[in-house]
Amino acid sequence: MEKIVVVGLGLIGGSLALDLKKRGDFKVYGIDQNPTHVKKAIELGVIDAEISFSELSEADIVIIAVPVNIIPKLTQKVLDVVSNETLVFDVGSVKNEICKAVENHSKRKNFVAAHPLAGTEFSGPEAAILNLFDDKVNIICEADKTDWRILDKAISIFKKLNMRIKMMNPIEHDRHIAYVSHLSHVSSFMLGKTVLEIEKNEEAIFDMASTGFASTVRLAKSSANTWTPIFLENKDNIINSLNEYIKNLKEFKDLIENNNEEGLKESMNNTNYIKSILNGLK
Repeated sequence: MEKIVVVGLGLIGGSLALDLKKRGDFKVYGIDQNPTHVKKAIELGVIDAEISFSELSEADIVIIAVPVNIIPKLTQKVLDVVSNETLVFDVGSVKNEICKAVENHSKRKNFVAAHPLAGTEFSGPEAAILNLFDDKVNIICEADKTDWRILDKAISIFKKLNMRIKMMNPIEHDRHIAYVSHLSHVSSFMLGKTVLEIEKNEEAIFDMASTGFASTVRLAKSSANTWTPIFLENKDNIINSLNEYIKNLKEFKDLIENNNEEGLKESMNNTNYIKSILNGLK
């Protein structure tokens, strides 16, 4: 039985723990700076037991699932104490700073920079669910810097989770993810903020809310403690994506102000092309 240690018992770390316990011969231990999270994770059966950082040398696999601004230094500390055969991987949604932080570490070969594209708007160990990763994409960055035996072990773990693997350069990853994920969260937060500021009557909002509104602002329920570090760690790419987004919003506003019916139709019809792209991903 292999020993897995999950550092960070939130949605992603907890869901990985649940799924791996179900799908393999693993005993799963947890570490979290919040004692309440550890207690809750044990009560819910997310992990089998707590473990101390000093015991990481006995782990076969260490999963780092903490906020992205903490991952670089924590990964260095984990690599300092694990064995030469231990697989260490993170699940952060910003990769370049993490990869740079460990590039010269003597155990760089033990590390896999991963980003499973899965999640919900909920947080904490209570949010952990089974089957979260099925049929989702998992991006691996700088796979060539990992020992092939360690990488093979990581890929076997991801296959147990029914994930599809994609290799990517960390700089490209951070640029692309700013548009397809981080911008979506900014938009959702700001749409929710705008509606709350304009419409003070909350009951009216809920009475009038369509399924479209609910799905669009769903991400606004996400944890600020999770997303603030992400926005700041990927700051340059997010600012670039926001500049493009703001430009398009202004152009759309101008079309409405000028009663430009044909321009509105053209803008929306051109954007309808995204349907064919998203359909192709299914």
